[in-house]
Amino acid sequence: MGGAHNHDHDHDHGHDHGGHSHGLPRARLHDSAERRARDVRRLRLALAVTSVLFVCELVGGLMSHSLALVSDAGHMLSDFFAQGIALGALALAARPADARRTFGWHRIEILAALGNGILLGLLSGALVWQAWRRIGAPVEVQTSLMMAVAAAGLVANLVGVWLLHGAESLNVRGAYLHVLSDTVSSVAVLIGGAVMYFMKGAYWIDPILSMLIGAFVLWGAVRLVRDAVDILLDTVPRELDRDRVCKAMGSIDGVVAIHDVHIWSITSGLHSLSAHVVIQIADGAPQDELLRRLHEVLKREFRIEHTTLQLEPVGFDHVGHVC
Repeated sequence: MGGAHNHDHDHDHGHDHGGHSHGLPRARLHDSAERRARDVRRLRLALAVTSVLFVCELVGGLMSHSLALVSDAGHMLSDFFAQGIALGALALAARPADARRTFGWHRIEILAALGNGILLGLLSGALVWQAWRRIGAPVEVQTSLMMAVAAAGLVANLVGVWLLHGAESLNVRGAYLHVLSDTVSSVAVLIGGAVMYFMKGAYWIDPILSMLIGAFVLWGAVRLVRDAVDILLDTVPRELDRDRVCKAMGSIDGVVAIHDVHIWSITSGLHSLSAHVVIQIADGAPQDELLRRLHEVLKREFRIEHTTLQLEPVGFDHVGHVC
């Protein structure tokens, strides 16, 4: 009894009491595959919109002499690369697990999200630097052209936000943040253009707008990098409370103590748990019912479906932190 293991599967019975299978639940994988296919369709459409908008904003920015519009075009270019990276990562993540990569390629999505976050951070730094250089010597801006291009960009960005909104994947969320920040940028450029149109000579507003856009981009980048690093470091997901998980497991009849608890995310929304469970049940009583109840609590209350539990009798020697 001291060395019994269980790895959760689609069913509640027929548990493995000594194997070391690391496959993810089939139902969960099916949901993940559907989500991935949906995200691929969204990203392809968003990529088409982004590529057209980038060309429009770059040409419009150069013709109108608007640094804010050129900055927004640069942001659109980063969107293009971000969405392309996200598409490639989703394709790799769809590859099946093998003998070496027992969790499959899911983490490639997180690496892509990390890359997108770093790209956003570098972009924001470039925007702020260029704006700082121009703020002391503002350039005359053709505000009518600037506003027309910004308005078209706003419409296109709203389409992109609609396409990518609601994605669970941190990777796709990174692409979504790119488009969302671009939407805010387009609004800022449009308002700034209107102010400069009515306040002749107030062209210092253009570099100020560029700096504000850079600051907003940096804020999104920091959050994205933080979330990606948390997953890569196997930290407890932010939406889960480790103490609450332990308390819920410990409330089941027959469970005496929980120790060596580890909770992490394989990729966005796909959580795993491993733990040692000290139990005290009547001689000859089956362990399967206790295991079933543990899995049920973890799945129902915390959406943790991939679990590895080691059952140990009272008095069994162990080394580890008691929950």
